[in-house]
Amino acid sequence: MNKQIKPEFDKYAEEYTDLHQASIRASGEDPAFFAAYKTRYMAAWLGDAVRSKPLSVLDFGCGVGNTITHLREAFPSASLNGVDLSGESIRLATESHALEAEFRIIDNTNIPHENESFDVVMAACVFHHIPPAEREHSINEIRRVLKPGGHVFVFEHNMLNPLTLKTVRDCPFDEDAILLPRSELLGLVRRGNFNDVSSRYIVFFPRMLSVLRRAEPWMGWIPFGAQYVVHGIAR
Repeated sequence: MNKQIKPEFDKYAEEYTDLHQASIRASGEDPAFFAAYKTRYMAAWLGDAVRSKPLSVLDFGCGVGNTITHLREAFPSASLNGVDLSGESIRLATESHALEAEFRIIDNTNIPHENESFDVVMAACVFHHIPPAEREHSINEIRRVLKPGGHVFVFEHNMLNPLTLKTVRDCPFDEDAILLPRSELLGLVRRGNFNDVSSRYIVFFPRMLSVLRRAEPWMGWIPFGAQYVVHGIAR
């Protein structure tokens, strides 16, 4: 996540939500649906006994903070934090969510937090914006700020899904995107000093077929979801 992409996301920060909405129109949903989906997924994976604890949670690549409200709902007792390379995005996130979370700017690709600061780190569709040569560093930074036994959840676009590919092609702020095969992300997390690394495909049905979404928990092995998630536990 080098400095070369910072001006791009500064440029799109003010209209990020509207651009995101336009790019996912075919799904019949809005950006809030996808943010809530991911936070509910993490909460369900961790279970009620864990998610209700006073955890420290980091949204890596938080953008303008659109996930923070959903993180608060999923983790009611957590201390919430967001980091991003875009200073303009962090400014807007702070204006909107200063009472819910603390936000900091990523400095020269390094997460501005101490070692072993967090119980949970999420990265929602961030890694396809990170140049391939820098992705391992980003995973290592996430591991550095996670406590031993802490959880990472990395969500990414599924490049095997044609609708996902169209969405990325049509989205202005994805013009630099280099999508990751699931195997690449699994390898990054495995090499990043994590145990019990696993993955699932998610987000299978558009709104018009929402009645079928109740089947999604049993469909994670099918490589047709719009996105996938890789999870690991810090050693």
